Amino acid sequence: MIRKTVRRIMQEKVAPRAAEIDQKAELPMDVFDLFKANDIFSLVAAQEYGGFDGKLLTLCLAIEEISRVCASSSMVLGNQSLGSAPIALWGNEAQKAKYLPGIATSEIKASFALTEPNAGSDVGGMQTRAVFKDNRFVINGNKCFITHADIADILTVFAKVEVNGQDKITAFLVDGKAKGVTVGKKEDKMGLRGSSTCSISFEDVEVPESSIVGKIGDGYRIALDCLDKGRIMCGSQSVGLAQGALEAAASYAKTRVQFGKPISENQGIQFILADMATEIELARTMVRAAAWKYDNHEPDMMKFSAMSKLFATDMVMRATTNAVQILGGYGYCKDYPVERMMRDAKIFAIFEGSNQIQRLVIARSLLK
Repeated sequence: MIRKTVRRIMQEKVAPRAAEIDQKAELPMDVFDLFKANDIFSLVAAQEYGGFDGKLLTLCLAIEEISRVCASSSMVLGNQSLGSAPIALWGNEAQKAKYLPGIATSEIKASFALTEPNAGSDVGGMQTRAVFKDNRFVINGNKCFITHADIADILTVFAKVEVNGQDKITAFLVDGKAKGVTVGKKEDKMGLRGSSTCSISFEDVEVPESSIVGKIGDGYRIALDCLDKGRIMCGSQSVGLAQGALEAAASYAKTRVQFGKPISENQGIQFILADMATEIELARTMVRAAAWKYDNHEPDMMKFSAMSKLFATDMVMRATTNAVQILGGYGYCKDYPVERMMRDAKIFAIFEGSNQIQRLVIARSLLK
C-alpha cells in the first residue's frame, strides 16, 4: 500500500517537474508538503511516536520509488530519517517524546552534522569542541556538507569533549536557530541539485547537559550506528535511480529507429539492457536483505549494510552511464532525464562512507 501510494504521487506530482527541481537547484518545499499531506514522513518513526511501523525495510521501499523519479526528492525523506536516527537509536525517552512526533510529520526538520573540512572518512579528525562551563556546554567548530542544514530545526552535532585529558566524541542536540549557529555556503553540486548541502558554523553555542544523546563519549558509536542505517537507505536510493534509468533507456530504445528498425532490436542494445536489469535486481535483493537484517538485529547486519551500499552504488553509476550511452547524443542533453540521473548517481558512492571505506568494513568483518 505504501509503495503504491508513493509511486502514484511521484508519477503524478513530482515526475512532471523533476527536471525543474534539478535546474533551479532549490529545495522543493512543495515535495515536503506533498509528503506531509500523504503521511510519508511517518515512515521515519516508530508507531509509539506517531510513525508508521518503524521498519527500515518499509522506508527503503518508499525511498526506492521516490528515487526512481527524482533522486533529489529522495533526500527529503532520506535526510529526515538520518537526522532523526541519533534520537531514535540512542535518545532517552524525554528526547524521543520531544522530537520524534514532530519529525514524523516534518513539523520538525532534522539534520545530521558530522562531517568537517578535515574530518570526512576520518571521523576522529574532527575539530569541533564542546567545553563544559557554568553548567552548560559551549560548542565551537565548523561542519561541512550538511544536508538541509539551511532548514534544520534540530541538528545532531558531533563534537569532542575533553575528559581527564582525553577527547571523547559526543553527540549533542542543537537548535538550528540557536544563537551562534550560522549556515554558510550552499554547495553548487554536480548532482542532487534539488537537495541543499551547506557548511555550518558554531560560535559559542550554549546547550544544556540534557542535550547530550547517550553519554559523553558515545558519539563515535552513535555515528556508526546511524551510518549503518543510512548506508542501506543509500542503497535503496541507488536501486530506484537505476530503475528509472533502465526504464528511460528501454523506452527510448523501442522508439529510436536507425538503419530501418528500432535500436532495441539490436543485440548489442539488448545485452546492455539485460545486464542493467540483472544488476538492479541483484542490488535490490541485497538492499532488502540488509534492511531485514537491520530490522531484526542480525549480528552480520553491519557487513550486509556495507555490501549492499557498495554494490548498489557502484551499480547505479554503471546503469546511468549505460542509459546515457543508449540514448547517444540525446542522452547527453538536458531534454532527456538520463544525464540528470548520471549526475545524481555519482554521489552515492561517496557519502555515507565512501565505497573504499565499505570495502574496509567488509574485509575486517571477514578477517576478525
